[in-house]
Amino acid sequence: MTTWAGRTAAEISAAVRDKRVSPREVVAEHLARIERLDGRVGAFRAVRARAALAEADEVAARGDFADLPLAGVPVAVKDNLPVRGESTRIGSAATPDTPAERDHVTVARLRAAGAVVVGLTHVPELCVFGTTDGVLGVTRNPWDPSRSAGGSSGGSAAAVAAGMVPVALGNDGMGSLRIPAANCGLVTVKPGRGVVPTGDGSTWFGMAEHGPLATTVEDARLVLSVLAGTEFGPGSGTLRVAVSLRSPLAGTTVSRPYAAAARDAAGVLMRAGHQVRRADPPYPVSLATASLVHWTAGTAADARALDPGRLTRRTRVHARIGRPFVSAVASGAGREKLRQRLEPFFAEHDVLLTPALARRSPKAGPWHERGWLRNLLANTAYSPLTPPWNLTGWPAMAVPFGTLPSGAPCSVQLVGLPGSESRLLALAGQLEARKPWRRTAPVD
Repeated sequence: MTTWAGRTAAEISAAVRDKRVSPREVVAEHLARIERLDGRVGAFRAVRARAALAEADEVAARGDFADLPLAGVPVAVKDNLPVRGESTRIGSAATPDTPAERDHVTVARLRAAGAVVVGLTHVPELCVFGTTDGVLGVTRNPWDPSRSAGGSSGGSAAAVAAGMVPVALGNDGMGSLRIPAANCGLVTVKPGRGVVPTGDGSTWFGMAEHGPLATTVEDARLVLSVLAGTEFGPGSGTLRVAVSLRSPLAGTTVSRPYAAAARDAAGVLMRAGHQVRRADPPYPVSLATASLVHWTAGTAADARALDPGRLTRRTRVHARIGRPFVSAVASGAGREKLRQRLEPFFAEHDVLLTPALARRSPKAGPWHERGWLRNLLANTAYSPLTPPWNLTGWPAMAVPFGTLPSGAPCSVQLVGLPGSESRLLALAGQLEARKPWRRTAPVD
């Protein structure tokens, strides 16, 4: 008997199109895995078992498999994106438990491509923090359940890493795709601004982008193509790659395992024929302040319509700090200034390679019950390398590379100018081909 849980989205869709397996069989097997494992992982806020099986049958009845790049592929959706018939809680007791009338545009595109939504995944309240925990649940890293899966797309990342779905949908406003992907050994792409439609809802003043979480570069490219409505080619040619081990935020440092991973990845790319050299982007000293201002202002805007008495204390404080900055952040002037400062660096280098994180994620637990400052310091200490690329709006990836001393995955980050998604995917594919990673955590 062929097992479909743990297979890639590309493998599943090919098998469904060839009629070697039905969408119902694939979805039923993944639902059984969710039922068996999610009590330990905590990836899902809601599982759509009956609805997902019915939708799998609808896919089977469509008869246009050749035109369905995700035929019968089970997907999980981050719980800040509306799914028709399901409530969108965004990790909070302050949000209404009212079913959405229609799908978010990204969910609609996945379904149009033949995917089946099996559930909605946990997020920290209002998707603010880099650990996924809150009043609705705590999500653990399947590779090391003592650690957080990261955030804010932590539930989606954990679901993929545990093999409960082959791919998942998330989004990234200050690293919310790349942080959990790096923790959970996954490939992700935060596309550049405008590549994937943002649709209705919060975009943190244009800093947040929707993207895939996957176990292979092929799957990441496949899902990104569906979300964007355009193909991303394989990319080619010799590239000028800058390698930076420096934290963009003053006062934070990169730990030895993550620095070593970036150095080793640079060596792989050099042997692949690319021009690789050490070079640090000219990060401004003010970057830490700018990141905090934009981060808190985004939360302030999201919290305006909610009852503050039903928000957790760390979220209330975060929003209160950001309120005075909303107008200034909305103008976009600070982000344009940062782009102008960094553009000359990318005129000399095609791609920037950095560690994806500075250190492993914090211990899993009720971070939502802890003080705002403690959360801020924990988040900043381990994930200082992602925010600059939300401020610029440029594409960035997290790619598994090597392992930590604990045996959990390590990861690197690739960054490029607008329009370089295919180039980044090509480099990620070369890293994957030359140093393959274990795709699924040993949670069985």
